[in-house]
Amino acid sequence: MLKKERFKAFVDHFALQMPVAETELAYENPYQLLVAVILSAQCTDKRINMVTPALFRDFPTPELLAATTFDELFHYIRSVSYPNNKTKHLIGMANMLVNDFGGEVPSTVNELVKLPGVGRKTANVITSVVWNQPNMAVDTHVFRVSKRLGLVTQNAKTPLEVEKQLIRHLPKEVIHKAHHWLILHGRYTCLARTPKCDTCSITHLCRYFERNKIQAAKMEGLPPAPKKS
Repeated sequence: MLKKERFKAFVDHFALQMPVAETELAYENPYQLLVAVILSAQCTDKRINMVTPALFRDFPTPELLAATTFDELFHYIRSVSYPNNKTKHLIGMANMLVNDFGGEVPSTVNELVKLPGVGRKTANVITSVVWNQPNMAVDTHVFRVSKRLGLVTQNAKTPLEVEKQLIRHLPKEVIHKAHHWLILHGRYTCLARTPKCDTCSITHLCRYFERNKIQAAKMEGLPPAPKKS
């Protein structure tokens, strides 16, 4: 299967099976999403959604978050990963929002990455989720699944390399959705250690599945199935 055909099959499948693809983080406005995404680094969305209701209730604006103390905020997020660093990041982020951006979440990647705790991945999440910009956030799921499917080359060693390859070949209008397609497929089907290939609906375009099928045939002494072009 040619790369162009593989991307088309990927988009066609998920556009039909998952036309509405959204983040699983609970939020009501850009400020809340920014806080949730900063907290979600190396932590599950489920855990973050348990923490943020009280946090958003007591700190509903950047101004209130900026005015709090480390000890007070730490109490709210102590159950997430790396709570010390994230407490510092949230207070620093809120202060910069208030002082440099008038209390509003900026809408460009270049502006967002200036905020404490915000890297390129987080900035891509915010701009793609809130404003449907054609930006691709590459987390561990996107990195793994895009390689297994054969959407990106195996020699893509960094998230930025994977991001650039995906952006280059995906239709611009679906990039913000494709981010969620890859994440959700990785989270629930294409698991890191034990991918659920037996229930996966896109094995027909998956290079990982094809390689393992050929390897299994060799181990059983059977002639491998002919490779797809």
